[in-house]
Amino acid sequence: MQRVNETREKILDIIKSPTLTHEQKVASLANAADSLLEVLDLPEGLDELMNVPEDKKCICDLNEGHAPLRPRYIIPDYAKFMKEGSRFLQLMPPTDLYEALNSLLIFYKHVPSVTNFPVYLGQLDMLLEPFIQNVDDATAKKLLRGFLVHVDRTILDSFSHANIGPMPTRTGRLLLELETELMQAVPNLTLKYEEGVTDDDFAIQAVKTALRSAKPSFANHCMFRQELGENYVIASCYNGLPLGGGSYTLCRLILGNIAKRASGIEDFKTNQLPYVMDIMARYMDARIRFEVEESGFFENNFLAKEGFISRNRFTAMFGLVGLAECVNILLEKEGRPGRFGHDEYATELGESIIRQIYEFNEKHHNPYCEITGGHFLLHAQVGISEDKNISPGTRIPIGEEPDEMIDHLMVINHFHKYFPSGTGDIFPMDITVHQNPEYVLDIVKGSFRKELRYLSFYEKNSDVIRITGYLVKRSEIEKLKSGQNVLHDTTALGMGAAQNGKVFDRKVR
Repeated sequence: MQRVNETREKILDIIKSPTLTHEQKVASLANAADSLLEVLDLPEGLDELMNVPEDKKCICDLNEGHAPLRPRYIIPDYAKFMKEGSRFLQLMPPTDLYEALNSLLIFYKHVPSVTNFPVYLGQLDMLLEPFIQNVDDATAKKLLRGFLVHVDRTILDSFSHANIGPMPTRTGRLLLELETELMQAVPNLTLKYEEGVTDDDFAIQAVKTALRSAKPSFANHCMFRQELGENYVIASCYNGLPLGGGSYTLCRLILGNIAKRASGIEDFKTNQLPYVMDIMARYMDARIRFEVEESGFFENNFLAKEGFISRNRFTAMFGLVGLAECVNILLEKEGRPGRFGHDEYATELGESIIRQIYEFNEKHHNPYCEITGGHFLLHAQVGISEDKNISPGTRIPIGEEPDEMIDHLMVINHFHKYFPSGTGDIFPMDITVHQNPEYVLDIVKGSFRKELRYLSFYEKNSDVIRITGYLVKRSEIEKLKSGQNVLHDTTALGMGAAQNGKVFDRKVR
């Protein structure tokens, strides 16, 4: 009864909130109602690891709810939709650019996710290139501008992600031109980059766009393709996932808090970490089983019934945060000097921890993750707004970055290879880089040759910035601080991350 009363108070607070929009209130009320259900077969020991004060929490389910009614991340095959249309939506295949853009905007309204907005908007250059051939640049740009503005004003969450590349296209160039001009937080955007395929002119245009609008980010196309196959996408923050499928769930280990439970490195590796990993894996198994066997989503949703997604192309993401804090705590417990990001032994310890998690994941089997060999995918989670003293994934903490960028890159080079479903690092750049965008492209080329996976850049004074994996406008954060309503729900997350995660204080390169 205590939980019911607490939920009632929370519901009333949501209703009375002066800053939430109507849509944000509706989503928050649905989450509150879901929190009253208990339908999952929870593993013993979960409660003491997840439903505890933040400084003791070792497992976090990222607010997915107690009764998952759909997968967390859904990746429709938009090319199939453009070719065949949809019976449920009563749409014929589009025949020109106007119809193609209109059809996509309609489709987006019917793609669910954990955010209630689509986390993947398609490989836009390839989807639209066939329809743009007979349209002049001025007309095409006007139609694409309207499309992008519509997306920004109706998909109110910057975890919505579109892809372009690796090959240059007319559509891709026009989209970059428009993103430079519009400087919008939505959609998030990734360029799949492959040296020798992505020509330098197109890549330099992408760099210039990123400096203005914090997008696109650069994904190592060769690396993702080798691990996930040709039909992969980048969705949500920077999540590599199978096209026509997605991810059932994403839970995360909070490594720093697990380290607090240990007496030292040996106890951490032998007892504490294996214990927490086992419970989180079995918790994820329970969530997946309910989604597949009881929720009815795959039997009843038109996306599955019409073949835009297939249940056997879904996997799950075994996430983690706070490697830096974990290493630093363990070093302190052992009485050893050094800090993560600045000490060779600290880097080696960090990599040994990630390798142990990777090996555990490879041994754990889930029958509904066929597309990834019955295993989850490791994911370096970007953090949430409430995180304090918890660095995203395997990143070096803000304020402790090495002085030289090459030293920073050499540290993170140890970790990107373990995370096929996503990891990445973010670099704000000095304003002078506008005079030499080739410098940024050289960083991308050199990093990808060394098997770094995903890099993001923005100019330090840009209004649009990358918070962790999502985009927010500084001007919108200021509005929210002053008590005004803001359009995008991710603005509130960005404000929290700015306060707790110090994202405005990243070292400028």
